Amino acid sequence: MNVELLWWEGCPSTERALEEVREALSELGLSHVEVHTREILTDGDAREAGFVGSPTILIDGVDLVPAAAEEHIGLSCRVYRRRDGRVTPIPDDLRVALPRAAARAEVN
Repeated sequence: MNVELLWWEGCPSTERALEEVREALSELGLSHVEVHTREILTDGDAREAGFVGSPTILIDGVDLVPAAAEEHIGLSCRVYRRRDGRVTPIPDDLRVALPRAAARAEVN
């Protein structure tokens, strides 16, 4: 399983997101999975990566929360909506997506 956190220097949520991803992996018994980080430096990098803001969490190359068509690709901060409507820098579905990806990785 490949877990990657894409980030931009102007985002204040990067460290918190990284900690939450690592914590979620640990809770699921997946602390051996390394979280790779990739800084998005330019708008060109953002276009190439399909980067709609920091933090973006990719699991096996797929955005944990696929961007809506109206979301702008570029250097910006990203927020996610919780099911109760509040905003957060970490998607609610993180702890659901990680075990699914781990199960797929075991099958392959």
